[in-house]
Amino acid sequence: MAVWIQAQQLQGDALHQMQSLYGQHFPIEVRHYLSQWIESQPWDSVDLENAQDEFKAKRMLDGLVQQLQKKADHQMGEDGFLLKIKLGHYADQLKSTYDRCPLELVRCIRHILYMEQRLLQEANSSSSPMGGMMVSMSQKYQQISQAFEELRALTQDTENDLRKLQHNQEYFIIQYQESLRIQAQLTSLATLPPADRLLREPTLQSKRATVEAWLTREANTLQKYRLDLAEKHQNTLALLRKQQTAILDDELIQWKRRQQLAGNGGPPEGGLDVLQSWCEKLAEMIWQNRQQIRRAEHLRQQLPIPGPIEEMLTELNSTVTDIISTLVTSTFIIEKQPPQVLKTQTKFAATVRLLVGGKLTVHMNPPQVKATIVSEQQAKALLKNENTRNDSSGEILNNNCVMEYHQTTGTLSAHFRNMSLKRIKRSDRRGAESVTEEKFTILFESQFSVGGNELVFQVKTLSLPVVVIVHGSQDNNATATVLWDNAFAEAGRVPFLVPDKVMWPQLCEALNMKYKAEVQSNMGLSEGNLVFLAQKAFSSSSINPEDYRNLAISWSQFNRESLPGRSFTFWQWFDGVMELTKKHLKPHWNDGAILGFVNKQQAQEMLMSKPNGTFLLRFSDSEIGGITIAWVAENPGKTGERMVWNLMPFTTKDFTIRSLSDRISDLNHLLFLYPDRAKDIVFSKYYTPPLSKAVDGYVKPEIKQVVPEFTTASPDPSGGNPAFMDQTASPAVGHPQGYGIYSNMGDSMLDGDGEFDLDDTMDVARHVEELLRRPMEAQWSGPQS
Repeated sequence: MAVWIQAQQLQGDALHQMQSLYGQHFPIEVRHYLSQWIESQPWDSVDLENAQDEFKAKRMLDGLVQQLQKKADHQMGEDGFLLKIKLGHYADQLKSTYDRCPLELVRCIRHILYMEQRLLQEANSSSSPMGGMMVSMSQKYQQISQAFEELRALTQDTENDLRKLQHNQEYFIIQYQESLRIQAQLTSLATLPPADRLLREPTLQSKRATVEAWLTREANTLQKYRLDLAEKHQNTLALLRKQQTAILDDELIQWKRRQQLAGNGGPPEGGLDVLQSWCEKLAEMIWQNRQQIRRAEHLRQQLPIPGPIEEMLTELNSTVTDIISTLVTSTFIIEKQPPQVLKTQTKFAATVRLLVGGKLTVHMNPPQVKATIVSEQQAKALLKNENTRNDSSGEILNNNCVMEYHQTTGTLSAHFRNMSLKRIKRSDRRGAESVTEEKFTILFESQFSVGGNELVFQVKTLSLPVVVIVHGSQDNNATATVLWDNAFAEAGRVPFLVPDKVMWPQLCEALNMKYKAEVQSNMGLSEGNLVFLAQKAFSSSSINPEDYRNLAISWSQFNRESLPGRSFTFWQWFDGVMELTKKHLKPHWNDGAILGFVNKQQAQEMLMSKPNGTFLLRFSDSEIGGITIAWVAENPGKTGERMVWNLMPFTTKDFTIRSLSDRISDLNHLLFLYPDRAKDIVFSKYYTPPLSKAVDGYVKPEIKQVVPEFTTASPDPSGGNPAFMDQTASPAVGHPQGYGIYSNMGDSMLDGDGEFDLDDTMDVARHVEELLRRPMEAQWSGPQS
């Protein structure tokens, strides 16, 4: 029988747990309407740790979206109208959520299918074959599930033994009372006449001897039961600790690492539902064993029998308390991290969650959580358990929040929605360290009472490192500090140590992850792009990727020392490229229209082998956040000679006036995008539609990109090919003699490298635009309003 059909039969708490698996990340309606298709897919064939399997995951995502759209299209009539809209919306939502991280969809569906099967197994109290789909459970999850089953059996076994021990001890006490009664009867014989005493005494003596022999024998048996039970509890606690280590030190740490990499643009860290279910099951079993040990201790106190059991029970109680303490303190986590670049006087949010809050009845007395900002040194002291109470490095407004228990999801969390860093206290900086290299962290702390105040825990957790800024101009350098820390931090480090040098391929991985996330593109950095970046970072001319694989790059090279001959660092240049692409060039990058990471010399070599009018787009070497157009054309100074021209770089300021595609459209001497694509085929879908005709006597102004040296004819309205370049030289443009590839030109609009400086011409264009906004004269438009 299909898993989903059985899952719909779940009742009570099991049904609530099943429902909590779904949400915006994967709507339950998708599971319902595509249940057969979902259960037939080989999700386990995708290796989540292998980036090469991303293509396979992408195909599965596309298949899911297609199935949803197909299902939506088949909805007919009035009743199907809303469902059609909803399913179409879910198709778009899943495409948007997982398009750049399809492996996360596979991970999500695996978790859901595993949890459904686990809930069904528990409901049926036995495992049953679920067909080929259940083979897809990962080996790791199977091991955890099997360990829980073993722990359940062990806990039930010790519960049975404890009840048997209690029953035997109660019978022992009854027999012991019988022994005391016999002894009292023997004592009372002294008051009887000798004849009566002699008649009754032998019988009582015999009965006493029998009972005392049984008591001696049973006392040894009880002692053995107690020792056996204690040894079983030792084994159970050892397995509980092993299982807890697998969940907390492996699974939870991996989740935290994914959360950290998500700060660099990595895939989402995924939900906590599966982890919470494991932690809750751990809490339940640890608590059951703790109660059993306490009952065993109570039985020992009721009937003290000399032996090693007292010491063993003391050790067991200490061990189980240590295990539950580790569980509670480790599962107090930050579900939503505060921003890692934190600007003062700016609202920010964070969410903390206790994964075992529901099972340990912590929510019965809702605890309060306090947030404090502390320095790197204070964080080190906290981890050493040094007294740092009331120490902070700033003041956070709205920094107290009560944890709330959500019955439907079974989660206990505190949502800080309106925190604001009012002030920051900085420490003395070391050497060349700047304020944007100084790391802080948000400390969240609380106090929990567990099990009706039986145990009280002081818990605390630190956020990922944050860099505090006071002005937006500090953002890019602060982001560099955060990126380096997120990418290269090691598990269990001393706050917040990171290596000063890393291997170049490691940095490439981090840069590619960040670039794809910022530009929101599946097109990351190619090997050629990374070689270009290596050339820039190491001031090298080698084009062989192997030459850089064993090179290390330091933090100073990354974002402390300026590039040779420039006033900015490697990171500042790269960050400028990302910002420009994200804001203005995203569709063109996704279309593959921007080569981008190409230097002048490479551009020249590539273009000189192409027909005149061929152009390419590359990021400027000399300006942060600039992109230039390079094209090949005739040298107007020497007939028959060709050269490569470079337009002065465009920046965000320029694209707020006129888009890249419109600028390319304006320049009719640009014909083919490298290598041989007609420019209109690539860019026409992004052209701004022509302005409408004059209305009420007003004409709308329009700005056009013009390069005077390349005066062009308008395209032939009959549909013929547009003229590439006006063959008549303009008398206003001098043609200097002796061009090199990047000749020094006498015209004031060209810089020393033969690049056009559009700043002055754009200032004039803006002035003209302002003039054109004024009403036209009456002779142009007739009466005006």
